[in-house]
Amino acid sequence: MPNSLNPAPALKKSVRAQAHLRFLGSNTAARCAQHWPAAHLVSMYHGKYSITYKISKRGPPMQTRLPTEERQAEIVAAALHLARDTSPLSITTSDIARAVGVSQGAVFKHFATKEAIWVAAMQWVRAHLLAQLQASAVGAATGVLALEAVFQAHVDFVIAHPGVPRVIFQELQQPLDSPVKQEVRALLQAYRLLLLQQFQRGMQAGELPAGLDPEAAATLFVGIVQGLVMQSMLSGRPAAMQAQAGAVFAIYLRGIRAAA
Repeated sequence: MPNSLNPAPALKKSVRAQAHLRFLGSNTAARCAQHWPAAHLVSMYHGKYSITYKISKRGPPMQTRLPTEERQAEIVAAALHLARDTSPLSITTSDIARAVGVSQGAVFKHFATKEAIWVAAMQWVRAHLLAQLQASAVGAATGVLALEAVFQAHVDFVIAHPGVPRVIFQELQQPLDSPVKQEVRALLQAYRLLLLQQFQRGMQAGELPAGLDPEAAATLFVGIVQGLVMQSMLSGRPAAMQAQAGAVFAIYLRGIRAAA
């Protein structure tokens, strides 16, 4: 199980971090330096460009001058990458700066506070997770198939970005409201709305019983995904979710079909 009390364990030795940027319709990647064998790889899409974030245990951090939006996205990618192995509460701006390969002052040039970095991270999560879930639902032929596709898309997203649930669970433990918690709340509200639409779709087509309680079914749906996520966090093996996902959803589907 990862040691959440040890800040940035992947960065204990000298670390080199680099973001390879690929603008749509351009060849901006040529501006990046040579490629190194990477210990970790995180791909993110932010606005008009994508980031492939690599960490390599060779040499000192290297600074590359980038436009503001690119550097902000790189910082967000680094923060989420660090969260895969470290409690977000323990991650410092120094850790993030070291991972990106810039000074701590450069991080504060783009984000006024550490909280602002996590707000931007959750904005990225909300936009991209919802986009993947909606695309999965739209591409399914029926409401029940849409629910299964959404379930699988959520599992795939967590496997690809294991730092995300750590950030969400950490924030939900805080007693006070915050901009980060507001982003999480907006994500869950939009998620529930998407699920309710699929339940209605299934009920209208006769796939699901007319007496189904969509609100309760949506709560249970989110709950079983969260259960899988928490077990994967405890084991330290996010990819293990994939092996159980199909069987867990099948039990869920039998339950809501028999609920009325």
